[in-house]
Amino acid sequence: MAQVSEEREDRVDATGEEPAGTPGTSATSGTGRVAGTPVVPETSGTGEAARLSAAGTAAAETPAAAAGAGDAESGASDTPAPPEAVKKASKAGRNLPAAIGVALLLGAAIIVSLLTVRYLFIGIIAIAIAVGTFEFAGVLRRVADIRVAMIPVLVGGQAMIWLAWPFGREGALTAFVLTVLACLLWRLPGGAKGYLRDISASTFAAAYLPLFGAFAAMLVPPEDGVGRVLTFLIGVVASDTGGYIAGVLGGKHPMAPTISPKKTWEGFAGSVIGGVVAGALTLSLLLDGHVWQGVIFGVAIVLTATLGDLVESLIKRDLGVKDMGTLLPGHGGIMDRLDSLLPSAVVSWLLLSAFVPV
Repeated sequence: MAQVSEEREDRVDATGEEPAGTPGTSATSGTGRVAGTPVVPETSGTGEAARLSAAGTAAAETPAAAAGAGDAESGASDTPAPPEAVKKASKAGRNLPAAIGVALLLGAAIIVSLLTVRYLFIGIIAIAIAVGTFEFAGVLRRVADIRVAMIPVLVGGQAMIWLAWPFGREGALTAFVLTVLACLLWRLPGGAKGYLRDISASTFAAAYLPLFGAFAAMLVPPEDGVGRVLTFLIGVVASDTGGYIAGVLGGKHPMAPTISPKKTWEGFAGSVIGGVVAGALTLSLLLDGHVWQGVIFGVAIVLTATLGDLVESLIKRDLGVKDMGTLLPGHGGIMDRLDSLLPSAVVSWLLLSAFVPV
């Protein structure tokens, strides 16, 4: 019926009056003829069939059209509207209450260990490095089918950390070299396929996690070890916190958009301010150093912490993962919290050994 009405309206527009249905010319027809085309008379049977077909088609389309119109008027949709929390994502990019809670718990555990038996801090480092190694090796295996030599890296990693306590860097470096040799032997039965890839990943894991972590352990043994560890940790936390706050409040210019899109130059400036202030205060008050030494220390910590953050972001982008783990709510995994700490531990030990010799 809809098609018949449209045909009648088209004919009225073309002639100015409603046609009587006689053969002649028409504006349009059910078969799509244009104005001026002669109309071929149809037999009554054929015309009746066409009219019935048009009526059936219109009847079939009418419910769907009505339903569509009803949906348009009511605004209904099969897809539920996202909740307000999803629509307005936090600029922080994380679960902020959970992140703060976890950070406070970790900080409390570290402070308690340092103020009671400071060597307990080495145990905290050892546990964190072991868990981080599990997370890193697990991601490599799941995502890229890269097989880290877990036993040598875990055992050798613990040796690096604990030997750094009595023997310093010589103990840590010796354990590292032996760990690499053990990885070479451990992977031999696996054959040639992927050998270089797996050994490279194993060596990188042994250097990036336990060897770097051993430098944090070497801050503990001196008599002023508590002050050294606090200077290191406060510097990194101040850098991260200053960059986080400045980035959230005023970050507009991306620092490395292809690596870490949320990291901005404004955030980096906040990191510099936080790191320099923290370095000047902690090094002068906790270790009896000079303010200028604290300023240099703060700048160095900001640079290494930022570098560590960018490096891990690049690793995660290369692997196509958001976080290395899920152990820490609001943070990800242990590896996601060690990114800025690990390289900063090396620089902290080097600078504090030079500025405040034992």
